[in-house]
Amino acid sequence: MTLTRNDFPDNFLFGTATSSYQIEGHGFGGAGRCHWDDFAATPGNVVRAEDGRIACDHYHRYEEDLDLVAAGGFDAYRFSTSWARVMPDGRTVNPEGLDFYDRLVDAMLARGIAPYLTLYHWELPSALADLGGWRNRDIAAWFADFARAVIGRIGDRVAATATINEPWCVAWLSHFLGHHAPGLRDIRATARAMHHVLLAHGTATQAMRAEGQGNLGAVFNMEWVTPADDSPEAAAAAARYDALYNRYYIDGALKGHVPEVLLDGLGAHFPDGWQDDMGTIAQPVDWVGLNYYTRKLIGPGDGPWPALQEVEGPLPKTFMDWEIYPDGLHGHLTRMAADHTGDLPIYVTENGLAAPDVLENGVVDDPARTAFIQAHLDAIRRAIADGVDVRGHFVWSLLDNYEWALGYEKRFGLVHVDFDSLERVPKSSYHALAKALKAAP
Repeated sequence: MTLTRNDFPDNFLFGTATSSYQIEGHGFGGAGRCHWDDFAATPGNVVRAEDGRIACDHYHRYEEDLDLVAAGGFDAYRFSTSWARVMPDGRTVNPEGLDFYDRLVDAMLARGIAPYLTLYHWELPSALADLGGWRNRDIAAWFADFARAVIGRIGDRVAATATINEPWCVAWLSHFLGHHAPGLRDIRATARAMHHVLLAHGTATQAMRAEGQGNLGAVFNMEWVTPADDSPEAAAAAARYDALYNRYYIDGALKGHVPEVLLDGLGAHFPDGWQDDMGTIAQPVDWVGLNYYTRKLIGPGDGPWPALQEVEGPLPKTFMDWEIYPDGLHGHLTRMAADHTGDLPIYVTENGLAAPDVLENGVVDDPARTAFIQAHLDAIRRAIADGVDVRGHFVWSLLDNYEWALGYEKRFGLVHVDFDSLERVPKSSYHALAKALKAAP
């Protein structure tokens, strides 16, 4: 890796990221059942019906894992709290769950690692799913209560707090495409989930501000969108996809606005009076997070709205079959600064590559991951040179982990995990990045 820490501003943070259900293990510590446990137990939903019951056993091995973060030279660690661990029934605090996050944050600080908290990374307690989950407007108040519980315990020691990771995945991927829990394919449920996930973000942000919590942010996943050809139909389909995937959530959270192009398809399905919530949704934030992995070529599709389809692109792809397109990261950073964030700091809160990594003779050689990180760091460096206030980059992920409906097949980690023995082995990308981060000025 040719880029080093010295190629970035002095205040630029280098971090790595994980999420609770993907690494902690959900079968202990007082964790309640969540809708991912239910989704995985339903035949056909998850590869080999794998779940997060043990995952990487981070719950018991967090000291070892944080040693890896520190040894890698990272400044910050982005982690999430499990709603079903903190509140097994969605409403009642489990002291054992908060105790774990208390220990985790203290262990980060003891190693000089800045804790970057994400409250929700897709772990909805089953008890709340039974009440309609993200389709139920009451979830905004439930989520605010959860936020207060977490902040009340660890808010004094975290460096920053985000509300909901990747609202597109919470709403569209999970309620329209059905690929993630709860696995619905229902446009009316989708429209309600889309609205309520933003309302929950705004309500929780209000609640945390009232408790005196600072440095609050919102995290959005984005894909660079390119029309599949030069036709007007492809341009219109790409614009719909861009509005659905990229613009709806950031427009709502930062502008209190819904893209007009979406109202023809979704307007009739939003809850009554949704416009009255936009002021609550658009609570001021202190920073914005961007999760970026790929671009999509989009053309017109048959069938009902949104009448679009993905077209296979020509670029090299990751093991997720995602095109590698670093210019899209530069494009999103410059567009976000121009259209949404203005003077707000931006963090690239997730960015990484899945590969079919193999441990051979105690070594995992993953040059493609090193090249991917290098190329995307260079895209960030170019955006900074263009005047965008980018403050940090978090590699997804520290560990190979539970990759949701894809089970344990897709390895994103800088550190290889044997899912039988749970042994950790840093990959060559980890060592290359550690060397770059420890470069002397």
